[in-house]
Order: sequence, then C-alpha cells, then structure tokens
Amino acid sequence: MRIVRLCCLLVLAGAAFSANAKMVHRAVDWTLDGTKFHSVLIYDDATTAKRPGLVMVPNWYGVNDGAVKKAEAIAGSDYVILLTDMYGEKVRPTSFTEAQAAVKEVYTNRALMRQRIGHALDQLKAQAGTAPLDVARLGAIGFCFGGSAVLDLARSGADVGAVVSFHGGLETDNPALAKNIKARVLVLNGADDKGTMPAADAFMDEMRQSPADWQFVVIGHAVHCFTEVGENSPGCRYDEPIAKRSYRLMHDWLHETFAGKP
Repeated sequence: MRIVRLCCLLVLAGAAFSANAKMVHRAVDWTLDGTKFHSVLIYDDATTAKRPGLVMVPNWYGVNDGAVKKAEAIAGSDYVILLTDMYGEKVRPTSFTEAQAAVKEVYTNRALMRQRIGHALDQLKAQAGTAPLDVARLGAIGFCFGGSAVLDLARSGADVGAVVSFHGGLETDNPALAKNIKARVLVLNGADDKGTMPAADAFMDEMRQSPADWQFVVIGHAVHCFTEVGENSPGCRYDEPIAKRSYRLMHDWLHETFAGKP
C-alpha cells in the first residue's frame, strides 16, 4: 500500500507541475535607427533545460496572433524562439494592401533587411540570462517574406548553425554574398509557387558558389503559403499534409545541426 500511495503522490505532483507549466510570452523591445521594434520571446517553461534558440520571422503580416500560435507550436519544449518584428511596432498590417506596402520598404533595401535581422539575432542572444537559451546553438527560420529575411541573415555571414526558409523569396541583391554563409541552409518551396520558383535556378547557382551545406527541397503540387493556416486562394494556399512534412524536415535539419547527428 505504501508503494501505491507513493506512486499516486508522484502522479499528482507531476500533474500539478504540468498544470503550472506554460508557454512563456515575453516582450522584447529595441530601438534601431530611431525605429522602435516589438518582438516576442516564446518558450515552454516546463523545463529549465537550456535549448537552441531560433530567430523566427513571420510572413509579411508580421507579428500577430497567428504568428504567435505558429511560434508556440514550433517551439514546444525544443526551442526558445524570438518572433521577430521587422517593420517597427507601429506597423501591423491587417490587409493585403497594408502588408504589401510594409514589406516593400525592406524588400527594396536589402542592406536594411540584413541590418534588422542581424540585430534581432543579437537581441535573441541577449536573452540568455533570463531564458533557458543555449547561445552555442542558434538558428533562424522564416516564412514567405520571413524566408527571404533569414536567407539574408545567412548571406550576411551570421554565426548561426542553421537557417530554414519556408516558401520564401529566393532573390538576392548580391549573389557574391553567398561566400559568407556559415549556416547550414534548408529551403522548402512549392513546385507550383509562381512567386518564388522563377528564381530557383539563380538561387541554386548562387548556393553552388557558397561553402555552405545546403539543401533545396521542391515540394510537388504545393503553391505559395503552404504553412499558412487559413490561406485558401489559388496561388496562396495552406496544405496541412505538406505543412506537417515540411516541419518534420525542419526539425530533422535542426536536430542534425544542433545534436551533430541525423
């Protein structure tokens, strides 16, 4: 009976701990060149074990509730994620037109894009004192516009282990920057993505000139936005099976990078 009672107490203690555990959301703000940015640090506090950190850049709608949910799902107990504001706290697009206008400033000034994403990486590193973050294991992931941003982070020569781009733009303002890449680069794009795939050949030529370990996965029958829940237009459509497959590929890539084994 004593053993049974002890087991029950342990189960109850574990249940109480699980009930208290939660996904932490913490504001991370900074000012760069007069613009204030508002990002969100996300991680599971069920364990204090240090884990890899990821800069995550969402699609062109930026930091919103949908991006937070996606970051939570990816972070789990595996990563500390900095959901990154690339526009400034006063710019929060809610329509196609607003998003198009917001992203234009950054897309047309790639040096600005690299500066902002590089600064975000520095801000992630700075959280190591208060979050369960292992600064020796850092990476970046991005979606649509965010995919372009994390590829530019890699091109900048940032000291990160891995970069993963989902249905991201592949173009660059300077293909020679590929020689700077230190990260392992995984790119996942839909075969029928009319917005990104026209640049695929030039992107692969660029990557052939880099020293990076890289992989470009072309997913059959997928169009743009295949990880974006709620999107359902002919050229921008969520595809749950493909999204799940792409996340598995991402987790494998990150695990191989950070654990040193497949």
